[in-house]
Amino acid sequence: MSQPKVLFVLTSHNKMGSTGHPTGWYLPEFAHPYDVLAPHTQITVSSPAGGEAPLDPSSVEATKDDKASVDFLNNQQSLWKNTEKLSSFVGRAKEFDAIFYVGGHGPMFDLATDETSHQIIREFYEADKIVSAVCHGPAALVNAKLSDGSYLIKGSAVTGFSNVEEDAVQLTAAMPFSLEDELNKNSGGLFEKASDPWAERVVVSKNGRLITGQNPASATGVGKAIQKALSK
Repeated sequence: MSQPKVLFVLTSHNKMGSTGHPTGWYLPEFAHPYDVLAPHTQITVSSPAGGEAPLDPSSVEATKDDKASVDFLNNQQSLWKNTEKLSSFVGRAKEFDAIFYVGGHGPMFDLATDETSHQIIREFYEADKIVSAVCHGPAALVNAKLSDGSYLIKGSAVTGFSNVEEDAVQLTAAMPFSLEDELNKNSGGLFEKASDPWAERVVVSKNGRLITGQNPASATGVGKAIQKALSK
């Protein structure tokens, strides 16, 4: 029996708003779900621009004591240095079983408003595939709409990086919008978060077809939730 296929999506954005500080995708939010899913699935990696997707250097420093992230950094560079262009996956949802958006602050600046990405999300969801994201990855979902014009997340419990966590890393002012506020608004007030900042929170909605994680601590849990949904 062939393995399920998952399309991972990384940001192509490498600058933190007007601050000039580097950003991109966040190391453990790719490494941990990858480690969970790779033994059981075929993974394809894409980004809006294709080619090398920018790794947030701060995530390398933050995870220097996390063996899984360090191993991934040292051994899997081809995954993010040779990404396929996201637009090449328009009309190909039937070839996959799930799509997963890796976090990092980058998605707040490109994937949040990327119409091609929104089209692909719509195609995946309307083809009964799994749509998933972690941390700032749900920025890619917040404005995505279905064919009837409604928001994908309308009426569904969702999570993502919280305002308290954004304040804690002192980056609220650098963000183009509040992820928590927009997820809460477009879902209809159904944003969820862990009782404590930085604690794990994974939310599974739409009968397992919408999976979101709040923060880096939720990355492994999102991977496990995707794997569980794939095995149904």
